[in-house]
Amino acid sequence: MEARSHRVEVGIEVLRDQQFKCLEGKRVGLITNPTGVDSNLKSTIDILYEAPNVNLVALFGPEHGVRGDVKAGDKVEDIKDVTTGLPVYSLYGKTRKPAQDMLKDIDVLVYDIQDIGCRSFTFISTMGLAMEAAAECGKEFVVLDRPNPIGGLKIEGNLVEPDCVSFVSQFKIPYIYGLTCGELAQLLNDEHMLKKGVQCKLTVVKMKGWKRHMNYGDTGLQWIASSPHIPQALTSYYYPVSGILGELGYMSIGVGYTIPFQMFAASWVNANQLASAMNAHHLPGVTFRPIYVRPYYSVGVGKQLQGVQVHLTNYKEATLTDIQFILMQEIARLYPEYSILEHADKGRFSMFDKVCGSKQIRRLMMKRNQWSDARGYWYKDVDAFRSLSKKYYLYH
Repeated sequence: MEARSHRVEVGIEVLRDQQFKCLEGKRVGLITNPTGVDSNLKSTIDILYEAPNVNLVALFGPEHGVRGDVKAGDKVEDIKDVTTGLPVYSLYGKTRKPAQDMLKDIDVLVYDIQDIGCRSFTFISTMGLAMEAAAECGKEFVVLDRPNPIGGLKIEGNLVEPDCVSFVSQFKIPYIYGLTCGELAQLLNDEHMLKKGVQCKLTVVKMKGWKRHMNYGDTGLQWIASSPHIPQALTSYYYPVSGILGELGYMSIGVGYTIPFQMFAASWVNANQLASAMNAHHLPGVTFRPIYVRPYYSVGVGKQLQGVQVHLTNYKEATLTDIQFILMQEIARLYPEYSILEHADKGRFSMFDKVCGSKQIRRLMMKRNQWSDARGYWYKDVDAFRSLSKKYYLYH
């Protein structure tokens, strides 16, 4: 199959065009995973390892591991990379932040991971914690920039509050934050959002050809699964549609079926009834279709479920995060005996709150199961964050 012509050059390609100048004469540590590739799908690990003027001395693996061979949530062990023989330090095991002894023999940390533009996806937490470590140990930090797959215009969700800071909400940014990882790194550094306000010596290697209005399909780049349940670039749009509700483990959101994050289903739902109720909201850019599924694993495994598949018909118009909260509202109205916040496992509320970045969303929703009670709180920080983040735009 002929390679697609690509309009966007990612950071690693721009760095190569620059003959790796910013890394010359330095011992390099690389934080990456299978998504760190050029447009011909060659790994950044191999590109840097083979570059005659780059001294790559260590690799660092986030959640899922440096070569992507660890499933979600499982600890990543310290190992040797089979291809290069380099040591691989885990950033998803005993520590999620590079320890001093991991950094003692390097001069610069390079970050190259494809993100999905949503705060609870843990790779940006890994990036920020590594920046903190670099600042504390006097090391340089280089971000090889990549596209935000849902573009650079969408911002949804409140800022993270102090009692909800965690690895899924590490920094005080909205749930959908509308920045590339390079732009986000600049914001975290310059706005003193890292622990104790530390700042690292940061370089962002910009992409060429990326524009804020682009979705991933516009880039001409191939997509590599950024985690097992983000198999397509399209899934990046659906992750914020259902991922918060998914933390309750109460309904299937398609994880364990063939359309992760693209559906809501349970054994007690009437598919046609729920589809009609959701379509009655006339949400811009969204249509709901009745669906009948039997998940292969995870929530509802082996059971016949009914529900709705979410079809995003216009990504730019759709307000992604609202969908799951409106669905929670409709479940409470149609099936009060299954009202989610009344009947979900209360032990999972903590994770729900952390992903929301605030306990208030759940508390406000629990009053009457009306999204209108919580929506104002969810969007209260968006305008201010948009103004702040514009200072760090590298692309227009």
